[in-house]
Amino acid sequence: MNLTQQLMGEFGIKNQMAVPKITRIVVNIGLKEAANDKGVLDKASEQLGVITGQKPKVTRARMSIANFKLRQGAPVGLTVTLRNRRMNDFITRLFRVALPRVRDFHGVSTTAFDKTGNYTLGLSEQIVFPEIDYSKIDKVRGLEITFVIKNGNGTISRRMLELMGMPFKKEQESRRV
Repeated sequence: MNLTQQLMGEFGIKNQMAVPKITRIVVNIGLKEAANDKGVLDKASEQLGVITGQKPKVTRARMSIANFKLRQGAPVGLTVTLRNRRMNDFITRLFRVALPRVRDFHGVSTTAFDKTGNYTLGLSEQIVFPEIDYSKIDKVRGLEITFVIKNGNGTISRRMLELMGMPFKKEQESRRV
């Protein structure tokens, strides 16, 4: 039984077009030091490109904020949107290779769903991906991974990700922490 049929049976969904589905994955890296140092942007862009297999887009500040020493239009991060085959390859590498390499990993949080069923996962270091060459790392950076899910809510989206292989925390562990 495939994923769509299993979700239709569990949740009583009549039409297979109403079953939740991941439409895209957005990967972000925030780079506060990129406004001052252009080399940081190049190195982080290369690393994110290796992780995702796609060239990242530079995100820029929308407005100037004096307290943060930030000017409008200054680079503040990188983002990549993955769809179709690249998205599926990234999901496989994330679930099977990268997440098990996280130190003290007991599963991902079960509370990171928004009201429309999208799931956001934060990683504290990019070196959990085996594609990253340790000798080229200038600084350990965190990244944010958002699964954009169509036709979902928190419950159905969580079950869909569980069936796909996402390692969620067990209930007693998530209460304790």
